[in-house]
Amino acid sequence: MEEKEINCKKKKIDFKLKKENALNSLFEVEHFLRNIKKACNTVCLYKILK
Repeated sequence: MEEKEINCKKKKIDFKLKKENALNSLFEVEHFLRNIKKACNTVCLYKILK
């Protein structure tokens, strides 16, 4: 019974690590959106020059 109680205890949350992971994710999303915007601009420019 004691083993179950030990396993059920909450783990400490590492907020510094969570913050770093969130910032990295936002950074990746921002770069992805910029790349899509550049691709759309390239396609539009190609259509105009065609």
